[in-house]
Amino acid sequence: MIPVTQIYGRKASNGEINTVTFIAMTIFHILAVVAFFYIDFGAIMAAAILWWVAGSLGIGMAYHRLLTHRGYKTPKWVEYFLTICGTLALEGGPIFWVATHRIHHQHSDHDGDPHTPREGTFWAHMGWIMFGKAMHHDTEILARYTPDLSKDKFHVWLTTWHWIPQVVVGLGLLAYGGIPYVLWGTFFRTTYGLHATWLVNSATHLWGSRRFQTKDDSRNSWWVALLTFGEGWHNNHHAHPVSARHGLAWYEFDMNWIGISTLKALGLAWDVKVAKVRQEMEEEAA
Repeated sequence: MIPVTQIYGRKASNGEINTVTFIAMTIFHILAVVAFFYIDFGAIMAAAILWWVAGSLGIGMAYHRLLTHRGYKTPKWVEYFLTICGTLALEGGPIFWVATHRIHHQHSDHDGDPHTPREGTFWAHMGWIMFGKAMHHDTEILARYTPDLSKDKFHVWLTTWHWIPQVVVGLGLLAYGGIPYVLWGTFFRTTYGLHATWLVNSATHLWGSRRFQTKDDSRNSWWVALLTFGEGWHNNHHAHPVSARHGLAWYEFDMNWIGISTLKALGLAWDVKVAKVRQEMEEEAA
């Protein structure tokens, strides 16, 4: 197996620019700003709905808590639907995302971590995407870290063609509402969502509270949790990575947990794993 230090981390990047990603990110950021010249209430509402679809249903509930950590189980059609939602975040296909995050947990804030702030705050936030080697590696290499997903033809296909749902939704927005809907629903919404996710990589390893003494720098951040539907309770998560619930205390709002609980109530989720520290959290709050 190729050592992770040869794939991930600033030391492995040799300062090279990931040209395609760099250009795409530049275009998305510019057009996100242009959106403010086309204020349209309907377009902004469409962006808000898609932000929830991509960020909560897609990244939080599917890519992270379902595919990466297997914190719960669902029927395959639900898993596939949620995964498609995740591609709308423009954070790569499921195999790439899951492999990267699993390695992050294995080497969190140590050599081999894809995006630790110990190699710089900008690197942890977005530099690793712009200059890292991760995006250059194909499904075959990433499969070594995702043997479960790599056996699934749908996830393999979607990892290669993860941009298709984004294009389809963009064309739908254009047909329905024209340029304002595309600017807000695709470019602003995606850029905003990317930075929200990147804050989990950067901010929650720099600032916040530490309820658990983990071997990394993970922290709980209420404001990052609000921006990411509950992913900001990062110290809780690193202490109990398999738990489908990240907001372990009653006052730690976790929208993604509400979504998973809703699926369970509908009979669409089972074997839901939750850290058994709820009583300790309640005593702490009291």
